[in-house]
Amino acid sequence: MIFSSLEFNNEEPIYKQIEKYIKNMIDNKLIAGNGKLPATRELGRILGVSRNSVITAYENLESEGVIYTIKGKGTFVTPIEINEEEKWNIPWNDKLNEYGRLANELDIVKSEIPWEKGIISFKSISPDGELFNIDDFKKSFLNRISMEEHKILNYGYAKGYKPLIDYLLKYMQNKGIDTKGKDILITNGFTEALEMMLSAFTKPGDSIICENPTHNTAIKIMKAQGLNIIGVSMNEDGLCLEELKEKLKLEKVKFGYLIPSYHNPTGLVMKGEKRHEVYRLFKESNVPIIEDGFNEELLYNSTHLSPIASFDTGGSGVVYLSSFSKILFPGMRIGWILGEKNLIDLLQSVKRCKNIHTSFLDQGILYEYLSEGYFDKNIKKVKKIYKEKYKFALKCIKKYINPKILWGEGGLHIYVGLDNINSRELLERCYKKKVIFMPGDIFSIDNASDNAFRLGLSRVNLEEIEKGIKIIGETITEMRRENEIALE
Repeated sequence: MIFSSLEFNNEEPIYKQIEKYIKNMIDNKLIAGNGKLPATRELGRILGVSRNSVITAYENLESEGVIYTIKGKGTFVTPIEINEEEKWNIPWNDKLNEYGRLANELDIVKSEIPWEKGIISFKSISPDGELFNIDDFKKSFLNRISMEEHKILNYGYAKGYKPLIDYLLKYMQNKGIDTKGKDILITNGFTEALEMMLSAFTKPGDSIICENPTHNTAIKIMKAQGLNIIGVSMNEDGLCLEELKEKLKLEKVKFGYLIPSYHNPTGLVMKGEKRHEVYRLFKESNVPIIEDGFNEELLYNSTHLSPIASFDTGGSGVVYLSSFSKILFPGMRIGWILGEKNLIDLLQSVKRCKNIHTSFLDQGILYEYLSEGYFDKNIKKVKKIYKEKYKFALKCIKKYINPKILWGEGGLHIYVGLDNINSRELLERCYKKKVIFMPGDIFSIDNASDNAFRLGLSRVNLEEIEKGIKIIGETITEMRRENEIALE
C-alpha cells in the first residue's frame, strides 16, 4: 500500500502532511501518471484521519495541477513531463559483446530487402498458410486438451512430451534409422537444436565442416559462436568428396554439419552411395556429424533415401536434427534432436538452462495431429501442389533465364547459377521491377556464390512464378547487353 509509510507529526496540519507525501511519491515515480488515488473516504479510513483532511489535501493538489478529478470515476495523478536531462540513457551499442554484435550483423531480416505489397517474392521457403489443415488442427487441439486438461498447461519436462517422443522414435525408425540406444529431445525448432549442440560441445576457434553454400541460419549460429567454418564446395551430386578428405585432415574439426536431402539452398539430394562414403570418411577421422533432416518429406523425383544416421547402427557418431517447420505449422516451433541416450541426457541440462522446456501444449497438439493421421493426409495434398509449382518453375527458368546451373530435386526451392552476373546487382534491379529473391552470397561461407540465387516457391502462385521469372530473365538479358557494350 503506497500510504503505508506515512507517519504524522504534531507540528503541521494533517492535510499539509498528506499533500507533501503525495507530491513526494509522485516526484519519486512511485505513483504513475494517470494512476488512480484512493477515494477520500477510503484514504481517511486507511490513515485513521478525518475525511475532511483528505478532501482539503486533494483540493489543494488539484488547484496546483498535481492531480485531477473525473466525475463519477475518481481522482488521478497528472502525468509529469520528463526533463530530457533527467533521462537515464545507456549506450547499448557500446556495451554489446561479440556474440550480440555478430547476431545483429548477421541478421538478414534487418539487412535484406523486405516484402512490400505488390512485390512478387521468391524469398520465402516457409509453407503456404492457405494449405494448413485448420479443421483437423482444431480437432487435435480440442481432443488433446480435453484428455490432458490442466496438466498440459503446467510446466513440462526438458526432454519433451513423452507421447510425441515415442511417436518420433517410430517415425525415425520408418526412415531407416536404428533407434536402439538412442533417444529424442524436443526443441524450439531446428535453430535451437543446432545452437544447443554447438554451445554445449564447441568453443570459440573450433572448426565445423559444412557444404558451401549452406543454410544461412546455420552460418549465423556458427559465426555467433565464434567457430571457424570450413566449406566444402558443391557440384551437381552434392559435396566434393576429394575436397572433403583434405578438409577432414585439418586440426580442431569438431563436427561436420550436413544437409544431405533437399539441401538448402541448392535443393540437391545426396545419393545413397555417396551418403555411405561421406559417413565412412567422417568415421575414419573420428569427427561426428550433425545431420540436418531438412524437408525430407517433399521429395518429388525419386523414392525416399535413408538419412546418413541410418548407417550409424549402434553408434553415436551421427546426431540427427529436424523439425516439421517447412511443411507443417512453423509457428509451433517444434523440432527434435535424435542421438545417443547419454548425449540426450546431457542436452536436457542445457535445455533447462535455456528455456526449461518447449511448450507442452504445442507438443500435445502436434502429437494428436500426427497420431490421428492428419499429417499423412495433408502431406499428400501439399506435395501435389508444391510439385506443380516446382515443375512449372523449372519450365519457366529454362524458357526465360537459360542458366548455367539449375539445381533442385524437390522441396520448396530451386537454385540458379549464372555466367558473369552478380546476383546482388540483379536483385537490386529486379526489386525496382517488384520482384525479389534470395541472393547466393547469403548462403556462402566465402562469397563464392555471388553469381547464384535461390527461388522460394511456397508462397507464390503459378501466375506470379511465370511473371516473376520472366522479369528476372529480362533483367539478366539487359545486364548482359550492358556488359557486351562495355567490352566493345
